[in-house]
Order: sequence, then structure tokens, then C-alpha cells
Amino acid sequence: MSHIDFDIISMALCHLKDNTVNSIMIFSINEIMMDRLQAMSMLIKVAEIGSFSAASKSLNVPLPTLSRKISDLENQLGVRLLHRTTRKLSLTDAGSDYIEACKRILEQVEEAESQVKGEYLEPRGELVITAPVMFGRLYVLPIIIEFLSLYSNINVQLLLSDRNINLFEDDVDMAIRIGKLPDSTMIATQVGSMRIVTCASQPFLSKHRSVESPHDLTLRSCISLDTAMTTSHWHYKFPSSGLTAHIDILPRLTVNDSDSAVQAAIKGVGITQQLHYQVKEAIDKGDLKIILNEFEPDEIPVHLLHKTRKYLPQKMKVFLEFISPKLKNSIHNLSIST
Repeated sequence: MSHIDFDIISMALCHLKDNTVNSIMIFSINEIMMDRLQAMSMLIKVAEIGSFSAASKSLNVPLPTLSRKISDLENQLGVRLLHRTTRKLSLTDAGSDYIEACKRILEQVEEAESQVKGEYLEPRGELVITAPVMFGRLYVLPIIIEFLSLYSNINVQLLLSDRNINLFEDDVDMAIRIGKLPDSTMIATQVGSMRIVTCASQPFLSKHRSVESPHDLTLRSCISLDTAMTTSHWHYKFPSSGLTAHIDILPRLTVNDSDSAVQAAIKGVGITQQLHYQVKEAIDKGDLKIILNEFEPDEIPVHLLHKTRKYLPQKMKVFLEFISPKLKNSIHNLSIST
């Protein structure tokens, strides 16, 4: 749920009447309405993140205030909305039903506010986009630069991170994700798929015995990528059986970013397994050579991801229409390049 400017809504509501008595009555009612809307927004954030403390930081609201707001809401409704334990936070059945209604209400409020600001009438405002670091720099940033030259009323904040940034917690409009997506209520548009390739420098391959099978990797120097998205074994698909196997490796060098792994492979430290786009430049220059290509695992999908909304602001609609075909074309050209 995007940020809703409750101050603007409150001010607008409070000026509906000029009569002093009526204004006082309306202001009192509006205070209750605003408090309820804020509590709904807080409840949604807590449910999405699954933690009071994390939601408190995301909302920039003191933890005791957040906890009290949710408790007051439960008392007003006369039902428990959340199961609270020391290890887990989850919605009750009543909470699940109530939160869906809250989302609809707040979405309508947000749409009304955006319409007043003109975001649904013309492309304007700020877009927050996230993408993996190297992919974002090589493929997403050039598209954004071109997009900005066409839409003077849209600003873009590009967050490059190899960590999957939470769209709800960090108020992100859209994400580019590489890999299988978990089940969620997000809207995903696939724009292509990416090879996972194994490569090494020609001097390294000339110096060591040839690698004929993924099993040979257990006796070779390997460069491992140690991030939240990787594991200590590499995946390969054997054409004879069609089955995918996990090959355990003993890395000579472990790094936490792909660019360092690629540079180490170029210097002859060992063999590395990377996403195709991460090594394309080195392969084109002849610094690295793809091996075991007949054993490559299935390609992994590339998606554009955004939160479910009944109506998309024009800024998101035009950006989706702009970036989707361009990313598809870039990924297709990459797949046929080597």
C-alpha cells in the first residue's frame, strides 16, 4: 500500500462546512475517521511485514504507539485480529476478512487522493524501481534514462541491490526479479529468461585437465558466489536423463558479488557459474569461455513485479508499457549472442 497523505485528507474534510457548530461536529467525526484509517493502514503494514518492530521502523512510528493502535482497533471491533506469539505473528480468520476490506477502503482513498493530484489523469510523480545491481546498471538504467527524456513530469528512484527489496516495506512501485517467484498477490509480467553458464579463462583451461562433466568440478578450483540467493552447490541438467543434479563444489575462492567472481575467473583463479548477462562482456572479449554448455540447467525467468492494484497510476502504466518490450528485446538479443 503506497503512502496516503492523511493530513491532506483531514484538512479537506474539515473544510467541508463553514458553520462553526457543524465544523466542530464534523471535525470530531473526521478525527475518528482519520484515526480509523491510520489504524487500518498500520494493520496492513504489520500483516504484510509480519513483525511489529519491522512495521514500526517502516512506518516511522514508535513501537508502543503502533501496538496500542492495533489493540485499540481490536477493542473497538470486539474481535482479535492478530495471533501474537514470541516467534510468529499471523492473522486470525476475522483479521483476514477485515484486512481485505481495509485494503479496498484504503485503495479507494488513495485513488481519490491521486486523482486530485492528477496521477491518474496524466503521467506524473515519482517511481521507485528496484533491480539487481549489474542487471540494473547494464539493462534497466539505459531504459530509464530514455524514459526520463520522454516524461518530464516523472522522477525515478532506482534502487540497485542483489537483495530482494520488499515492495511493501520499502514503498517500492516496481521490481525486476531474476529467478522463480514465490507465491504472492503481486502482479508479475515475464519479460524473458536467463541462462546459467559455467565459464573459465582459456589459460586456466589450458593449464588443467579438461572438464568433460559437471562431476569433474569436484576436482577443480572453483569460485563461489556467497549471497542470500546462492548455495554451496551448482545445478546441472544431464541430457541423457533430463534430470537436474546438485554438484557440491569446494571453492578455492568465495566472494559475495558476481563482478568479483568474474574478475577472479578472468585472472585464472578457477571456474565460476554465473548468470549469462554477468559474463557476457568477458566472453565477448575472449577473457572467459563457456564450458559444460550441454549440461546447463533450465533457464530462470525474468519478471517485472508490482503490487496488486485495481487501477494503475499513469506513471506506472506508461513505464510498464515502455520498459516491457525493451527488456524483452535486450534479453532476447543476449540469448542469441553467444
